[in-house]
Amino acid sequence: MSGHVAAICRHPIKGFTPEPLSAVQLAPGQGFPFDRLWAVENGPSGFDAAAPAFVAKQKFTVLAAIPKVAAARTRYDEATGTLSVCAPGAPDLTVRLAEPQGRAAFEAWLTDLLGDDVRGPLRVLAAPGQHRFTDHPLGQVSIINLASVRDLGERMGVALDPLRFRANLYVEGWPAWAENGWIGKPLMVGWARAEVFKSIVRCVATHVNPDTAEADQAVTKALFDHFGNLFCGVYVRVTSAGLVGVGDAVTTPKLEPVSEELGA
Repeated sequence: MSGHVAAICRHPIKGFTPEPLSAVQLAPGQGFPFDRLWAVENGPSGFDAAAPAFVAKQKFTVLAAIPKVAAARTRYDEATGTLSVCAPGAPDLTVRLAEPQGRAAFEAWLTDLLGDDVRGPLRVLAAPGQHRFTDHPLGQVSIINLASVRDLGERMGVALDPLRFRANLYVEGWPAWAENGWIGKPLMVGWARAEVFKSIVRCVATHVNPDTAEADQAVTKALFDHFGNLFCGVYVRVTSAGLVGVGDAVTTPKLEPVSEELGA
């Protein structure tokens, strides 16, 4: 069974704007290119750049804690190393996050935007080497099945924006929820090979509308009410390098009949 890549996204700053890509090169042991390279610490997190290790997302300015983060529209240009950011009622800002003064300017801008939601000094953290500020310590690449999102939305009686789920790859053509039965199975993603290793457990970040920056849909409650779990999407680890482009095939394991117990 094959689906195809409908969209590719990176999130240069954890919790902030997804950026669409036409193609991406994936390789074993490497983070998704330019994805979650930075995170904004909301008070001391304990992260040590000299010995980078997983830090729980609650330590950062993320949608699960601060829906207003979605009001900040960010865009990173890797060719120049500049970050452009804007938000309603705030001045536009362009900085270089590699420079201390650039980080300080973004920290001050974001502090003004988030106001009382800031619980401690904001500090931009950079991920050294192949470290990424992902929600799971091994979550190199995340995939969302668009049919699953549509099915959940239909059960909720709303049209859910797939960007609520902040994935790297969005796949069209798979049966809804089939991906939950593929843990430990191989996957061909474009010209790269991968292995599904975990269903993604969803949090209240999915409640936030990426357009309005408001928590307007109880996605986690709907997942549990309809399926008895909080799964939507899968993490995969890349096992063989390759290029992945929009429109490329995503070949799945041989499918078994999907039961309601595998939903979400």
